[in-house]
Amino acid sequence: MNEQTTQFNEFENGTPPDNNLVWAILCTVLCCLPLGIVSIIKSTSVNTLWAQGQYDAARQAAADAKKFAMWGAIASAIGIVLYIIFIVVLGVGGAAFGGSEY
Repeated sequence: MNEQTTQFNEFENGTPPDNNLVWAILCTVLCCLPLGIVSIIKSTSVNTLWAQGQYDAARQAAADAKKFAMWGAIASAIGIVLYIIFIVVLGVGGAAFGGSEY
């Protein structure tokens, strides 16, 4: 390997990517437990893969951790919106079909 290639690899692989662990934990606690757990597993493997020299796998794990945390937050938001719609429809429907009469 020549000197120019060595310098490029050291520059390219200097610092590990952001592992998104904070987002994974927040997703697990506040949003969607299954997707949050997958995100935590992916994010904790980033630094290990980087230390082993598997730079592409570390970048992919970081991207996957972010993706699963984001999908967990989206799933939670959709679930909350559907729940609110359900409660509103149930409330309106309950009043129309024998609710309180004045």
